[in-house]
Parts: sequence; C-alpha cells; structure tokens
Amino acid sequence: MAANEGPSVRILRVGEQVRHVLADILQRGDVHDEVLAKHMVSVTEVRMTPDLRHATAFIKPLLGRDEEAVLKALRTNTAYLQREVAKRVKTKNAAKLKFIIDESFDEGSHIEQLLRDPKVARDLSGE
Repeated sequence: MAANEGPSVRILRVGEQVRHVLADILQRGDVHDEVLAKHMVSVTEVRMTPDLRHATAFIKPLLGRDEEAVLKALRTNTAYLQREVAKRVKTKNAAKLKFIIDESFDEGSHIEQLLRDPKVARDLSGE
C-alpha cells in the first residue's frame, strides 16, 4: 500500500475499538474523577499511528462546557484509561493515549454561520 493512501482498514478498526472503549468507560463513570463525573464527554474520533503505539482521542464535552477542565481531568487519568484500553483492545503493544478537544464542530458551525450571511448568500446565488 502506498504511504499516501491513508490509514489501513486495520488502523481504522483499532482506532474505532479504542473510541468505543473510551466512550464506554466515560459513559459508565468508571473514572473516579469529580470533573468527569459532572460532564458527559463524547469521544468523537480516535486516530492511531501506523504502528498502533499512539492514539489521539478527540473529545467534546456536552455543549462544549468546561472543555479545559475536562481535558485536564482526562490527562490526569490517562494512565488508568490506557490500562483499561489495553485490557479490552488486544494489540501487541498498549497504545499511549493523547487527548485533544475536537474543534470540528466549532469549525462547522462557523462555516454554516458564514454561509448564512446575506452577502455570502448573494454571492453564491450569482446575483
């Protein structure tokens, strides 16, 4: 497979398994953390490196509330989350987790807002 074809099916599948495990752990409240207990957190995507040793988890707290506090709590509990993921997702090596706020929703909302602007709408309609 050429390097520029994107991630393999296996890499995508493992990323999706990691996403499901993290989402399950967070939904059930298995992490004993005050901040995480108060927030519903969506794991929107997990991107694995080709060697499956590193996983970047994109997260979004419900309604985008307290993003920095939630991110800090996840980073504080990374060791626990890595152990749980390693138990449930069988790979040769346990993946090191990294958490990042998913900005794609904000970008999409911004683009939608721009497209609704009367000047932009006029330009798009060709008038």
